[in-house]
Amino acid sequence: MPGGSRRAGIGPFPMWAVITVAAALVAAGVVVAVAGFSGSGDEAAPNAASSTSQANPGPAPAPSASGGDCATTLVARLPIEQQAGQLLMIGTPIGSALNATQTIQKYHLGGIFLAGRSSATAASMRQAIGQLQDASQKATGLALQIGIDQEGGQVQTLKGADFPAIPSGVEQGKLDEATLKARTAEWAARLKDIGVTIDLAPVADVVPASVGKANPPIGGFERQYGATADPVAADVAVVVGAIQGAGVLTTLKHFPGLGRVRVNTDTSTGARDDLTTADDASLKPFASGIAAGSAAVMISSATYPKLDKDNVAAFSSAIVTDLLRGKMGFTGLVLSDDLGAAEAVGATPVGQRAVKFVKAGGDVVLSVRPQDAGPMSDALVAAAKADPAFAARVKESATRVVQSKIRAGLAHC
Repeated sequence: MPGGSRRAGIGPFPMWAVITVAAALVAAGVVVAVAGFSGSGDEAAPNAASSTSQANPGPAPAPSASGGDCATTLVARLPIEQQAGQLLMIGTPIGSALNATQTIQKYHLGGIFLAGRSSATAASMRQAIGQLQDASQKATGLALQIGIDQEGGQVQTLKGADFPAIPSGVEQGKLDEATLKARTAEWAARLKDIGVTIDLAPVADVVPASVGKANPPIGGFERQYGATADPVAADVAVVVGAIQGAGVLTTLKHFPGLGRVRVNTDTSTGARDDLTTADDASLKPFASGIAAGSAAVMISSATYPKLDKDNVAAFSSAIVTDLLRGKMGFTGLVLSDDLGAAEAVGATPVGQRAVKFVKAGGDVVLSVRPQDAGPMSDALVAAAKADPAFAARVKESATRVVQSKIRAGLAHC
């Protein structure tokens, strides 16, 4: 990688906490414009954008106090079933995305994940996403977060004439800052144009050179930007700025890091990192991405005994609430890694996976399987009706989800 300011060290590790908090305070001063309600009946529905404007959301500023007030107002109008639905991002095969329409309407989904690989044209994807948004608006008056894995290399959902090949993370990490920024912005603009609202990227995992391809989920596919924390942190900040500057939200993954594990959480149990601590240098890329304003962070399903010896990260309040929210000061959207087909969580009943993640402090439960929408929704609603404290937790997360939609230009007051 050529030298430059992007490769400069970030300084002693404890300073990232100060930087992150400062960034959050600055972000709180940004004003998000809101518009009036429209709708019919006794309860006015949120004024979601038309399918045309959804395909071209506006800029993605950092969350603001006014955006939070707007989200609170919108969520207060939703019954518990719809609040719980906002916490679900359910996968649908990208080649048959419209099959998700009934599921969106029945379970009031907050998001759709476009799963698999496709060489469809931009025009066809734009049309399909617009139809999904129409279905969501009719069900709840709120638009969907449309998520996709568009990292590059072997993890690139959309390819073809309208979506040229993106190099792997390792190759992106070799680019100079200006080139990385410009090319990332171009890739993100193609997503914005078709209506994708959140990219499940960038990868903030650090894969040590001594581990390399022996790390199945990241190193095995060359998804990482580098082998040491400072260069990866610098790349993550550039990528977050470029993607969100193009109007698509970003997701830092896979907190608190999958770079040291020797097992893939998607296909096996027992993924474990015995080294990571709350002051580990491998957290620097996440701190850097948070300081850059990333809208979301994704939680891994590996185990980190020095942080929580009893739970995988997705079910750990010590990791989600104490470390990410508390120590690192992250106030945005917390997504799970896949809690559907992933072997790492297979021993937990499907519905309880959603409940345990939300109890730990998570906001958006991701499952790549359409059939998980029902049991996850039912479990969240049942737990909320049985426990006022959990109902408050659901409402809190639903408010964060809606705030992210305001940020993406998908909802207004």
